[in-house]
Amino acid sequence: MPVAGVYDIENNRVAEIELSEAVFGAPVNEDVIYEVVRMQMASRRSGTASTKGRSDVSGSNKKPWRQKGTGRARVGNSRSPIWRGGGIIFGPTPHGYAFRVPKKVRRLALISALSMKFKEERMTILRDFPMEEIKTKRFQEVIDRFGFKKTLFVIDQKRPVLEKSSRNIRDVKMVRSEGVNVYDLLKYDHVVLLEPSVHKIEGALIA
Repeated sequence: MPVAGVYDIENNRVAEIELSEAVFGAPVNEDVIYEVVRMQMASRRSGTASTKGRSDVSGSNKKPWRQKGTGRARVGNSRSPIWRGGGIIFGPTPHGYAFRVPKKVRRLALISALSMKFKEERMTILRDFPMEEIKTKRFQEVIDRFGFKKTLFVIDQKRPVLEKSSRNIRDVKMVRSEGVNVYDLLKYDHVVLLEPSVHKIEGALIA
């Protein structure tokens, strides 16, 4: 069973915690990670690209000249796609790109991402992060003390003071345990979990 140190905000090791082998010590499956990240990226695409076909552009429906006898190519109307100002042939139209992968695959990908962070020693567990008032400067001091750069914070519940204190710090994102996802785990170099959030994540993934 994996064991990790638990730290306070002064960067002192105050305890140890046993982590679930099934969540933080599982084999890393890169294939399912790729599929889930692709799903998340596709879901974020707006799909609003649009062009006008020949029936959408303005212009006369009248035939410019008779079909035969002029020596020129036949043409139906001025909205023809081969004419300047005509419609677009097979242009993009608004549609959704989102797709879903099975729940078991999403769960396995999240476990793989958490296990990868733990094995690469890019995961830190904090006993707590007490803040009585919104202070970005104080939050930044803790970040600097640990040497965190691009960091994802995972908290166990709604913490308005802590969340607002981190809001204006670049390359720092704070999510609650129920919102942790594969894309964010891969995007950020380091993951910081509050100790209660570890139990919540394990409970959700093992159940």
